[in-house]
Amino acid sequence: MAFGSFDKGADAPMAEINTTPLVDVMLVLLVVFIITAPLLTNAVKLDLPQASAAQHQDKPQAIRLVIDAEGKMFWNDAPVESGALRSRFAEAAAANPEVELHLRADKSVRYELVAITLADAQSAGVSRIGFVTEAD
Repeated sequence: MAFGSFDKGADAPMAEINTTPLVDVMLVLLVVFIITAPLLTNAVKLDLPQASAAQHQDKPQAIRLVIDAEGKMFWNDAPVESGALRSRFAEAAAANPEVELHLRADKSVRYELVAITLADAQSAGVSRIGFVTEAD
């Protein structure tokens, strides 16, 4: 058995890897994939029937709730008492489960009033709530 060392003697085996066969195989695979790739993208040509219909524009109802600086509340621009909000939210959620609440509160309104309003809306089943602000 002839095991050679890494010194460059006369009978020492070659200690380098020959990468030429590896490169040849990779080039052959590349050519095969280049040729077969366009064949895989063929689609079946169909003549589909044409139909015209109006787009479904069913957007969820939005509740516009405004709380002014004095704490007065307006439901879609109509005054509403804070005690009647929970029943109004429940009615709106029962009529449309995807109802959205767009809340506009004055910046001087106490956070407690806003938090109570949001809790009433959530407990009545209104889960989509957005805060409306004005750009600077």
